[in-house]
Amino acid sequence: MKISLMITCLADVLRPEIGMATVKLLRRLGHEVDFPADQTCCGQPMFNSGFADLARAQAKHTIAAFDDSEVVVTPSGSCAAMLKVEYPELMHGDKAWHGRAAALGERTFELSSFLVHRLGVTDVGAQFDGVATYHYACHGRMTGATNEVERLLADVKDLRYVPIARQDQCCGFGGSFSVRYPQISTAMVNDKVNCILATGASAVVSTDMGCLMNIGGRLRRRNAAVEIMHVAELLERR
Repeated sequence: MKISLMITCLADVLRPEIGMATVKLLRRLGHEVDFPADQTCCGQPMFNSGFADLARAQAKHTIAAFDDSEVVVTPSGSCAAMLKVEYPELMHGDKAWHGRAAALGERTFELSSFLVHRLGVTDVGAQFDGVATYHYACHGRMTGATNEVERLLADVKDLRYVPIARQDQCCGFGGSFSVRYPQISTAMVNDKVNCILATGASAVVSTDMGCLMNIGGRLRRRNAAVEIMHVAELLERR
């Protein structure tokens, strides 16, 4: 299968290792991966800030960039949700663009969902000698994510999985939410970190770079020796 990678802004700028791990994983599973060079931001920051016209213009650029892609895979639940759920709504009333947006949404997948549901793969030959827990990113609700990551973790050799209390509770990042309401965001991420530390895990895994960045920052400020890992990075450990 030919797969187009949507890298996302945060992974591209702050943790390109996530994109590289995603490409290595998909290629190791026997697929061809390309990278449409015209891709930029999906427009979620503008959309979440109420600038619908700017978000719509950005959405049109992204739709055009991936028009020729057979399948689009992104290591971000939030960007996947933007393409799958918000793009068709942004194009409501414009028949031509709505059709293109809906078509892109149907062929766009968050990485763990793509592995489990499209490829039917849970064992990718990964190995991790340690205890790991999993933070369920909020945007997973929009894409219908359930237990995909847990199923992948269950087939990682030597990994011991401990579920986190209140797993689907928001970490407090929420994009611009953490900037606009820093005190509330800090209280939320503190609670999330308390739940993570209670597991005794040496690593916390998630599907979204924003969550990992927020959680990781708070863990460092509390001098907690817990590694943050995107699921793609974990699945590339052998």
